[in-house]
Amino acid sequence: MPIKISKPVAGLSLVLAGLPLSVAAEQSIDRSDLADRWSMRQTGILLAGKSPAALPTSRDALFGDEQPAAEEAAESSGESGDGETMKSPAADPPGSRILLFGDGDELQPKSASLAQPSSLRPPGFRGFIQNVMAYTWPEPRHWSEMMTRADLSAQGDFSSQVKWKLGVRVDYDAVFTFTDFYPQAVANDQRFNVLLRENYLDVGAGDWDFRLGRQHIVWGEMVGLLFGDVVSAKDMRQFILPKFDILRIPQWAARAEYFKDDLHAELVWIPVASYDNIGKPGSEFFAYTPPPPPGVATVFRNEKFPTRSLDNTNYGLRLSMLRDGWDVAAFAYSSMSVAPTFYREIVVEPLPTAVYQARHDRINQFGTTMAKDFGTVVLKGEAVYTRGRNYEVTNPFDVDGVVSQNTFTWVLGLDFNQFTDTRINVQVFQNHFFDHNPYIIPDSNTYAYTLLLNHKLSDQVEAQALWISNVQGTDWMLRPRVSWNVEKNWGLALGVDIFHGPPDGYFGRYDAKDRVYTEILYSF
Repeated sequence: MPIKISKPVAGLSLVLAGLPLSVAAEQSIDRSDLADRWSMRQTGILLAGKSPAALPTSRDALFGDEQPAAEEAAESSGESGDGETMKSPAADPPGSRILLFGDGDELQPKSASLAQPSSLRPPGFRGFIQNVMAYTWPEPRHWSEMMTRADLSAQGDFSSQVKWKLGVRVDYDAVFTFTDFYPQAVANDQRFNVLLRENYLDVGAGDWDFRLGRQHIVWGEMVGLLFGDVVSAKDMRQFILPKFDILRIPQWAARAEYFKDDLHAELVWIPVASYDNIGKPGSEFFAYTPPPPPGVATVFRNEKFPTRSLDNTNYGLRLSMLRDGWDVAAFAYSSMSVAPTFYREIVVEPLPTAVYQARHDRINQFGTTMAKDFGTVVLKGEAVYTRGRNYEVTNPFDVDGVVSQNTFTWVLGLDFNQFTDTRINVQVFQNHFFDHNPYIIPDSNTYAYTLLLNHKLSDQVEAQALWISNVQGTDWMLRPRVSWNVEKNWGLALGVDIFHGPPDGYFGRYDAKDRVYTEILYSF
């Protein structure tokens, strides 16, 4: 049955149109993703002054999937619950990739078993328990999140060439138990969830590696933004506020990877795709659509997902190479879009009503990523051409309320790390529409930027602020945050999320959703 909304929803600006954004202060490195580990480890070893002869000679020594113990993870990953660096910059040389990307623990084997492929590791367990409490202060004031997450994963070996990983996460948001602010459909959707995380088999065969099962496939490499990460689906029920490993939804996929010298090739096939979880109408961060004409009610039908067929599978190819310090990759990907488009139908009787339904269309994407370390400054960039994505239109006479547009998005970023205990990251990006339709909300050329400032106040306390805005400064988000590493396994944080802009702005549509939050994280 359609869900009736009592008042028209706010308009959707795509100031950052069609871009799968996340604004964790620093992109977390997906340790299970061999492609990312390949490029980052190779670069990290070269920057550390290792000659090619000094590189590990065995596949397991270079790409061992052993996860560090809880106390090692807290130190080496350099991340707290929201993705910001918790490790002291003074602990590593300025400008090193170990410092910038938190992957120094992967440059060397953790144990003798990793350096000897013939020995089997005992099963290892790791996880975290996180509590987030958020209070929205604009009227009507209300508790908007009382989330407790428990994540557990295990991994081990069947043999020297066959490895496995299992993972599950349980989310319980008590705000839907202790308050009645949200509609019942929202409470049913968000109160309690059991989520399969990465569950796969890894099989090695010489220069080839195969991963079968539910897995993260991370192609984007920008700090804080997910432009080139086209494969990942996302849980958007808390907008783009959670850190990456919580935001991402794994895909059921078959992945084949080929490693040879400085070349890495990756083939991906996703027979049963996962899609963005946008929640239910009436939730805190539901993906709003353009408002209907005055006097027209709004109704949402249940989301329509693609049928399971060969025509609706996703597939892609990615090639990457490390040469003269440049880490460059290119990819081509054809998929049913993970992000939905709201199709619209105008019903005249018995009352004028705009009926919306979220649907997923096939799109094709071609992109490239690059990174280069210049001592204390790291340059990174991405570009993605997307063909066939549909966008909502404001024209009430359009039959289905959407129009197909081709876009080109590029982003360049600089990470400065020459200041003691301080990190500065600046990024500029643009989204260009070819043959721009005047009835879509985004302009034909949209420019925006991000600024991240992070400073370590002491060995345990650090402060940071993340700002994302269009160049006009009319649509923006500000996220100041203070984190405290109580112990190796414990972290506390206090932060504020502030949104500002017009009702059809990417951030402005949530102008009344400003919130203050606390976070407690225990890792093991």
